[in-house]
Amino acid sequence: MPARIRDHLLSQRIVPVLRFATADLAHRAALCLADAGFTALEITMTVPGAVDVIRSLARNLPAGFVVGAGTVLDRDAAQRCVDAGARFLVSPCAVPGMVEVARAAGCAAIIGGFTPGEILAAHREGAEIVKVFPAATGGPGHVRALHDVFPDILLCPTGGVSRHNMEAYFAAGAALVGVGNDILDRKALEAGDDTRATAHARRFLSPESHPGEAFRGDA
Repeated sequence: MPARIRDHLLSQRIVPVLRFATADLAHRAALCLADAGFTALEITMTVPGAVDVIRSLARNLPAGFVVGAGTVLDRDAAQRCVDAGARFLVSPCAVPGMVEVARAAGCAAIIGGFTPGEILAAHREGAEIVKVFPAATGGPGHVRALHDVFPDILLCPTGGVSRHNMEAYFAAGAALVGVGNDILDRKALEAGDDTRATAHARRFLSPESHPGEAFRGDA
């Protein structure tokens, strides 16, 4: 099951990472992304009532939609997320016990790292995918250097990734990327214009947004 979830994320190539100030905005953003054609997303634990948002989305989004939990910082939070229906867990760094919780629930684990030592440690801990965070600190050049050293580790740059620089990250060897709230037209969402917010998100799934397809097999 973890491998199936990993492959689902790899096929989408872009993982929306939702970090909003209210549960309502996060929930509406998720519905907009589903309408836009996304089939997986991450709700960070910094969202107020994040576990309840995850539970609602897991129950109400179409079958096959994969909801994950991000910014998971301890074993208890990991357990609450999988109990609510999260199918993958994401941490910004190594979190003791998170992989064990994910494995027991048949979920995928994505562990964050930045340095070569952290990337290798996350992989050896059992992460299906390693999150390069914060990606903007080192940029595509940092990802390329990591990919050159660890060509068999699936890397997911997150933090500062946008539609305008995704090409550079894919070209550097990223297997997929995490994109934050900018994946939606935030002003439109806050104004209640879900149609415009959805249209903005749909642009990320257009063919020109995936110029690095040739690198997928290498990453």
